[in-house]
Amino acid sequence: MTKARAVADHPADHPADQGENASPRPRNRRGRGLLLREEILRAATALIVRTGTDQAVTLRSVAREVGIAAPSIYAHFADRDAIVEAVVLEAFAQLHQGIADAVAEHEDPVDSLLAGCAAYVDFGVREPARYRVLFGRAHPERDPSATELPGRRQGLDAFQTLVDGLRACVSAGRSSSTDPFADAVAVWTALHGQVTLRADLPDFPWPPTDTVERMTRSLGRIDS
Repeated sequence: MTKARAVADHPADHPADQGENASPRPRNRRGRGLLLREEILRAATALIVRTGTDQAVTLRSVAREVGIAAPSIYAHFADRDAIVEAVVLEAFAQLHQGIADAVAEHEDPVDSLLAGCAAYVDFGVREPARYRVLFGRAHPERDPSATELPGRRQGLDAFQTLVDGLRACVSAGRSSSTDPFADAVAVWTALHGQVTLRADLPDFPWPPTDTVERMTRSLGRIDS
C-alpha cells in the first residue's frame, strides 16, 4: 500500500498518522489472520453502536480500537468502506436469520408472518445503530456496470421472506391480497417506519408493540 493510495482512500487516514496512538498488540501467529479480521469487524461494530453512525468508522479509529497500526488493516480490507460493508453484511445476515428462526417456530401461515414481522421490529429496536446503517449509510462509489451492492442483495433476501410469508397466507385462504408483492412492500414500509420512529422519538408515548400485528394484518389483508 503506497502513501498515495492511503491518502486517496481516506484523507483522514494517512498511514503515517494512524499507528502512533495504537496500543501495543502481540503479532498474530501464523494462521491467525482470520482472527484479526474478526477483531476489525467487532471494533467497527462497536464504534457504530457507540456513536450511532458509520461515519465514526475510519482506518485510524478502528486501528486504535483493536490496538494495531492502521496499515495492518489493508491485508483484510481495501478501505474503510469495505469495513462498513462487511459490518452491514453481518447485520443483514443476523436480521435475516432472526426472522427465519421466528417464522420456523409456527406452522400456521398467519402466525409465521406475524412472528417474522415482530422479529424484524425487535432487531431494529434492540440494535438501532446497526439497523440505521443498513439503510441510512451513503453507498460508496462503485462500478457503474454492477447491478447491486452485496448488502442490498442481503436486504432483499430478508424482504423475500416477508413476500413468501404473505403468499403462503394467500394460498391458505387467510389473506385476500391480490398482489402479495405490493402488499409486502406496504408492510415492510410500515415496519421500517415503526423502527425508525421509535428510535428517533423515544419519549413519544408509543402504544404497545402489538401495533406491529395490527399493521401487518391490515396491510397484508389478513382475514380475521
